[in-house]
Amino acid sequence: MTTATIAIHRVAVGEILALRHRILREGLPPESARFDGDDAETTCHFAAYASGTDGPLLACLSFMLNSWSHEPAWQLRGMAVDSSHQRRGVGRQLIAHAEEALARQGRTGLLWCNARLPAVGFYQKLGWTVVSDVFEIPTAGPHVKMTKRLKMSDSGRDAVENSRNNG
Repeated sequence: MTTATIAIHRVAVGEILALRHRILREGLPPESARFDGDDAETTCHFAAYASGTDGPLLACLSFMLNSWSHEPAWQLRGMAVDSSHQRRGVGRQLIAHAEEALARQGRTGLLWCNARLPAVGFYQKLGWTVVSDVFEIPTAGPHVKMTKRLKMSDSGRDAVENSRNNG
């Protein structure tokens, strides 16, 4: 499959839980794939489908409005790519689409995540930076914290500046 046949959409969390569970929480109960904050109004779930929403779900991720070092930030959680589509550009396209959507929203341009060690190189190629030592998440293995600053659109920068000036 080529990456040209991928459609990326913002979705409800229910559309991505099965993939999240299969890739990130295999061997754990299905409810382990549901995260605190999944149902928050500000949380953004994105999914990549083959050939539009009628095709199979290839990848997913969620961005939750949170904070990093006392600054508003989007936390990337639950990024999963179906094993048969890994290393084919699907994840790169999905995260680029999500980052662009967040930059347009204008809430904040700061992103952070807890990245599994095997995924660190993937994130680094996309401009993310390791900012912690390795630590263990009991249900998911060794991780590091990573951050990235988005280049916000003019409307996004204006919205952030207005909220700072009026807040």
